[in-house]
Amino acid sequence: MGACASSQFTSKGGNFGGEITVSIIHLDGRLQQFKEPIKAGHVLSHNPNCFLCSSESMYVDSLLPHVDPTEELHFDQIYFLLPLSKSHIPLSLQYLCLLAIKANAALAHSESEPITNSIPKSYTNRLTQTTLSRGYSH
Repeated sequence: MGACASSQFTSKGGNFGGEITVSIIHLDGRLQQFKEPIKAGHVLSHNPNCFLCSSESMYVDSLLPHVDPTEELHFDQIYFLLPLSKSHIPLSLQYLCLLAIKANAALAHSESEPITNSIPKSYTNRLTQTTLSRGYSH
């Protein structure tokens, strides 16, 4: 990423001084946190063949909605960077669980760093619970 982006995020060390951040979980499970406003297009420009999806808009058996490149990402939310190949396939419970595990691992890793992280692990629990209550009953 360019120098412009490097001054705006921490890649795994948590956020600075307890500030609220925008969190992105990359394909490889890496957590990237932005402490200043950023547009989705900036993240996407460094990740060709990917799209961003908000954890708040993921529902089992539904297509994953793309965050518009012109949209400013919301603080205190988790976004997943996903391959374009997943954009036309309904979200399965198995894939949702994989994403929740990946997010949990990334957040746990960032919380083990000396700098405190204000993003709670409850997000991954909320992601799974919200999706299950809205779109899946077994």
